Amino acid sequence: MGVLRWIVTAIVFIALLFVSLQNSQPVTVTLLSFYSWQAPLVFVILIAFAAGVALGLLSAAIKVARLKRQLARLRREHAGAMRSAPQQPPAAATVSASEFASRLPGE
Repeated sequence: MGVLRWIVTAIVFIALLFVSLQNSQPVTVTLLSFYSWQAPLVFVILIAFAAGVALGLLSAAIKVARLKRQLARLRREHAGAMRSAPQQPPAAATVSASEFASRLPGE
């Protein structure tokens, strides 16, 4: 399985290398008409991809942190509820009819 992964990685790398060599013409990136910057197209695409990955990882990290805090709070609440709950004796597996009748209130 490891060899297959290396082969697929090598094929993807070679394909991206050919794409980058074909898209080396310069492009101009303008930021709010105040600043313009010229760079190869493949470099601009790489920066946009890296920024998208970084934003996605940041949003996922924020969500994971919020869920961890919620899980910790729920565990604390559960532990507190278990400590304050009255201890009940375990129920008997079988009870005879006469024993059951003697436990009924009002009789």
